[in-house]
Amino acid sequence: MHDDDRVGGGAQTGDGTQVGAGVSAELADFLLEAVDGRPVRIAACVCGGCGGRVFRVLVNASGAERACAGCGSRAFVADSGEYWNEESWEDDEPGPAGCLCGSETFEAAVAFSLGGDGSVRWVTVGLRCVEDGFCGVYADWKIDYLPTDHLLTLV
Repeated sequence: MHDDDRVGGGAQTGDGTQVGAGVSAELADFLLEAVDGRPVRIAACVCGGCGGRVFRVLVNASGAERACAGCGSRAFVADSGEYWNEESWEDDEPGPAGCLCGSETFEAAVAFSLGGDGSVRWVTVGLRCVEDGFCGVYADWKIDYLPTDHLLTLV
């Protein structure tokens, strides 16, 4: 991915949808299509350790943990850390996200679907393969509690 392929300082539409700075146009377009027109805030995943934007990602149906491909620093996406244990996994143990091309390194972004009151109602993790550009939804889960503002910073 080239720097000129990234959405600049972010964008906002009339329905309240916001695409944060640093999300590639391809991944932003893919996530906007995947959320079926719901108002969302899309945020790029950025390593807190080194500022890297390429990750290896462990996923299951209701969570994701990312590891920076540059420095190895790990972070959970949204509230995944609260449910990242064997008791919560049941038959859905996390595994590495992989692309059909064989790559396991991705640009990552999170689409937070918003309710009418602005609270987060759904979390969708989108990944874009750094080798071939393939985009996919690798995890998404419902949020059924309040308050949710803290989730918007946990990407």
